[in-house]
Amino acid sequence: MEQAKWRRKGLDQVPKNIPPDTTLLDLQNNKIAEIREDDFKNLKQLHALILVNNKIKSISPGAFASLTKLERLYLSKNSLKELPTNMPKSLQELRAHENFVTKVKKSTFDGLNNMIVIELGTNPIDSSGIEKGAFQGMKKLSYLRVADTNITSVPKGLPASLTELHLDGNKIAKVDADSLNGMNNLAKLGLSYNNIINVENGSIANVPHLRELHLDHNSLTQVPVGLSEHKYVQVVYLHNNKISAVSTNDFCPVGYNTKKASYSGISLFSNPVQYWEIQPATFRCVYERSAIQIGNYK
Repeated sequence: MEQAKWRRKGLDQVPKNIPPDTTLLDLQNNKIAEIREDDFKNLKQLHALILVNNKIKSISPGAFASLTKLERLYLSKNSLKELPTNMPKSLQELRAHENFVTKVKKSTFDGLNNMIVIELGTNPIDSSGIEKGAFQGMKKLSYLRVADTNITSVPKGLPASLTELHLDGNKIAKVDADSLNGMNNLAKLGLSYNNIINVENGSIANVPHLRELHLDHNSLTQVPVGLSEHKYVQVVYLHNNKISAVSTNDFCPVGYNTKKASYSGISLFSNPVQYWEIQPATFRCVYERSAIQIGNYK
């Protein structure tokens, strides 16, 4: 495997003497401001392109046209206002966090059927900045992170292939049941640090294989409905909310030893609920006592 590395060389453009058999090109931590049409035209064997921490503001529409074997494209920590177009169909991983992207268009990802990972966190994506179905065509997409942006709702039309969805640090106020409909493979859902006041009844049922649910640092006033009937949820973060009461059937079904998967973690600290008022039976389907964190409300 041929690797070409030009890290921290003060480069203001892509070098012209890159060997044509290069499979990994590392140009991170330079001063490149523009990716031009012919910068990578001879690199037909390239599998990974790392352009992290440059000053890239623009990428020519045909810049990646010849990279028919490219699998990993890292564009994080640049000055892009939009995602590149005409990305190679071979692409499996795109990381473009910490840029200035405000819109995510459906056309950006058309035909990228091999994509597995997309990281778009810490971009100023506005409340309507993700077009409905923008990620829908990617049948292999497993990991999606759109954290620390300005979106106000869970994106619509997410692919059923997702196993991890991270939407932390946004401005989401409500989780609608239909926004999670069809996500049968989702195992981890991150919604921490939002403005969520309600998780609609039926939402949790629409993610039947969920293992971890992160809802800490929101404005919930009650434990989300549906946890007690869910067979697989094992970790639930609810700390730093406004939950003032917890029922004996909020987490576990009626009776003992009826939940298929025991909880390994439940956090309720920094809520106004009086922990001494919570009945011991509330946690009858928890794996062990140390898995429960309550108290410490200020």
